[in-house]
Amino acid sequence: MAKGYWVSVYPAVSDPEGLTDYNELAGLAVRDGGGRVLSNFGRVVAHEAGINERVVLIEFDGFEQAVAAYESEAYQKALAALPDGFERDFRIVEGVD
Repeated sequence: MAKGYWVSVYPAVSDPEGLTDYNELAGLAVRDGGGRVLSNFGRVVAHEAGINERVVLIEFDGFEQAVAAYESEAYQKALAALPDGFERDFRIVEGVD
């Protein structure tokens, strides 16, 4: 079974402290959903049209598990905690077997 990944790119984070509630709730939701954080706040080298900002990569044992974790009540509660006007590029992608 192919793994599933959450990939988030944050074009700009003007108020990192404003993400505290989201980070706590999202962390719990990810762990409860079986996810593992592979990259968070690490160094980034952007090429072409890439954005040299925060990138988060989370791995799940399967694509469906990744989708279910996103749709979970716990993660939806985390999303509601994102500050107004906050911008990110978020995708769920299927890995290669």
